[in-house]
Amino acid sequence: MQFADVKNDIAFMKIFRNENRKETLISFLNTVLDFHGNQRIKEVAIFNPYQLPKLKGGKVSIIDVKATDQVGRTYIIEMQVSDHDGFEKRVLFYSSKS
Repeated sequence: MQFADVKNDIAFMKIFRNENRKETLISFLNTVLDFHGNQRIKEVAIFNPYQLPKLKGGKVSIIDVKATDQVGRTYIIEMQVSDHDGFEKRVLFYSSKS
């Protein structure tokens, strides 16, 4: 028997991007991120991951999940397996866009 690798973006979306699997996704994120206490995620938002630019010529951003913890902090979660050049800039861009 083979299992899907949840680090693969397509497998992640197929498994977790479903309104009926929100509790499973929350449990998965709290476990993988090792969140405890007030850090524990309590809510996830599943929406169209492709955020189109508001101005012509802008960049499209892709966010896998937005999550909120016990005290209201918001997390932008992107499934990323390997290092990519410019990842820090992409994180800054995604956070400012959100």
